[in-house]
Amino acid sequence: MKRFEGFPPGKTRTIALPTSLFSDLLPLVDDLAELKVTLFAFYAVQQREGRYRYVRLADFQANQSLMTSFGEIARETSAEAALCAALDRACERGTLLRAQITLEGREETVYFINAEPGRLALRKIAAGKWQHGEHAQTIELIPERPNIFQLYEENIGALTGIIADHLKDAERDYTAAWVEEAIQLAVEHEKRSWKYIQAILERWRKEGKHEVARKPAATNGQRSIVADLDEFIHE
Repeated sequence: MKRFEGFPPGKTRTIALPTSLFSDLLPLVDDLAELKVTLFAFYAVQQREGRYRYVRLADFQANQSLMTSFGEIARETSAEAALCAALDRACERGTLLRAQITLEGREETVYFINAEPGRLALRKIAAGKWQHGEHAQTIELIPERPNIFQLYEENIGALTGIIADHLKDAERDYTAAWVEEAIQLAVEHEKRSWKYIQAILERWRKEGKHEVARKPAATNGQRSIVADLDEFIHE
């Protein structure tokens, strides 16, 4: 048996689960693989924004730790086959709802939680009234986060898919060290928003990080860096 070392110290990321999952659904689930896909689906849909949240079959397949676990419990079949069988069971159970939709010009198998938004989405798909603008981009599951994601969530606010994309772009464009410093500066000045962090990074890029840092603090009527950045945001 592989031992779990415990949850890490400090604030950790959480997801919401309905109480009926524990009171009504859990006593019915008698298959470990089905339980795995059920819990993963609840985790995954909460990484998506919008009214109609779903998980693609490809999202299950792309999660390496999940697929490895299926490989370990599968006896006479492959991890892929074990995943598909578990999803079939979850759909037969009524936990998940399955549909075929077109995403970016190709057919995709997607799964909804069997709650009112998911049921409504299925009715729209069946009636040919599914609006692609309602689900925006395909989901990208947020992995174990490097420091900038953890810093943002612990100090600024919820880490949505859009914010995660902004952070990844910023890490690529400015480096992780700059992003970490910008988050810390936003916290110091009680300006807890992505817009403010982005303004700090853009100002450093335009004016030079060290030049901005050498500017004196506000004294005797001088403008502060906070006032400068507030003005920079609205330019």
